[in-house]
Amino acid sequence: MIDIAIRPTPEQLQAWIEAYVPEKDLFFLEAEDISVLQDTLTGTLVFPRNEFFSHSSYNGIQMVNSYTYWTISKHAGFVMVAPPNWVTTLDPAKRDVLFKRQVELGRGLTGPLSHFSDLGALPQEYVIEVNGKQHVIMQRALWGTLSNEAREDLLCTIAQQYDAWDAKPIPSMLPVHLTPYANTFAATSGANCLAATLFAISTEPESEEWIINEWVHNHTFAEQLKIASFVKTEDRFEGGDVVAWVNEEGIIQHAAYCIEGSLFFNKNGQTFFNPWKIVEWTELENNWSRYTPQVYRKM
Repeated sequence: MIDIAIRPTPEQLQAWIEAYVPEKDLFFLEAEDISVLQDTLTGTLVFPRNEFFSHSSYNGIQMVNSYTYWTISKHAGFVMVAPPNWVTTLDPAKRDVLFKRQVELGRGLTGPLSHFSDLGALPQEYVIEVNGKQHVIMQRALWGTLSNEAREDLLCTIAQQYDAWDAKPIPSMLPVHLTPYANTFAATSGANCLAATLFAISTEPESEEWIINEWVHNHTFAEQLKIASFVKTEDRFEGGDVVAWVNEEGIIQHAAYCIEGSLFFNKNGQTFFNPWKIVEWTELENNWSRYTPQVYRKM
């Protein structure tokens, strides 16, 4: 089956531009960094790691996605929150130490300079060399200096590193309530694979459409499968089934809805870069091969 091209709408791209770089800058630190930056911390808040990650103000889905909390190294013992202009006041030597640490600790909104090559010359103060490679440290202050066209081009490049902009054509057997979503993008972050799957199996989609935009967690998902009378089967999947991928502890990591044959309705993550799209089983099998698939069927 030949793939078709998909692309976010201009309105969705504009929403991405407005949300992608949060209004507050986050910097992840090791303990030694605090003494280095001691005389520059006025106007910032420095949180111990555990307190930061349990703080309701900093657990919004877009903040989580932009700074990719899941990639942050365990060596990050502290998190500094700063207004956008704070970083522009730093002494260059201290700024370089801070920026280098963001790359080392795996913070989001950083990336190889090659990813930003289409933007033209970037201010050198936002480019840092780490292990012989140049990285761009995207901050709110820098984001605000870029043209709308440059920001759109950059987000299109980043998005296609998350998920290819191609999909299988919409099959005739696709449930009607999934048609508006199949092979499309969201304007906001949060909607994930488990929410997409729950909406796919809905028997009352008019009242449950809001669910597809939720960030559903694994235990909630498992409970909803029970409520919907889906039970595990050893049979191979067929149309109408749910396939969930579990880790060694049996915790669900991903799920997708089988439309017919080997075609699935799927969303690979909770960012707005991850589209809802029609995919073949082989793609799911390859992407989630580190986990064990389990089939659930309505009884």
